[in-house]
Amino acid sequence: MSTAQKRHCTPKEYLEFERNSQFKHQYYKGEIFAMGGASFAHGQLVSNLTTLFGIHFKDSDCQAIPKDLRVKADKTGLYTYPDLTVVCGEPEFEDDVFDTLLNPKLMIEVLSDSTEAFDRGEKFAQYRTIDPFEQYALISQREYRIEVFTRVGDGRWVLSEAAGVDSTIEFSTIQCSLKLRDVYERVTIPFQSEKPTK
Repeated sequence: MSTAQKRHCTPKEYLEFERNSQFKHQYYKGEIFAMGGASFAHGQLVSNLTTLFGIHFKDSDCQAIPKDLRVKADKTGLYTYPDLTVVCGEPEFEDDVFDTLLNPKLMIEVLSDSTEAFDRGEKFAQYRTIDPFEQYALISQREYRIEVFTRVGDGRWVLSEAAGVDSTIEFSTIQCSLKLRDVYERVTIPFQSEKPTK
């Protein structure tokens, strides 16, 4: 998470600030944090996932929303912008501005050097407090690897992962299997001899 950009403030003050800002910020424990830019590969991965989920959701009540949708962990007060959010059924929002989602089903983060520790640790801990939230995926930019954490019946989170361009990852909560070859299409991964060509 980046350095705090503003004095300690309330959630109401944060939302007023954010809705009038040209740039996106996260909010946690009374502080506002600027969000950094993304690499080209990061953008490609989010674009590919959005397209693949969009095709899968054609006849369902689920939607995949990339990047710009703010999500709130209501129990902890975290406001943030997942790289991709899936909502199924009727979306629930914090207020009548309809820009802060409360009921994500699946959230995805593309890992980077500057955010990986936060995405794996504190952010995931905050996400787990969201009751409708059932699945969390981490996408590597360094190698062909996707990790998926799934909430099971007793409240535990179980990890499944896929590595290698010819492997497949299952998103069980939305009944969707994706080939890593499709997720990483046209994405250049340094030092990887395998290429996700059709």
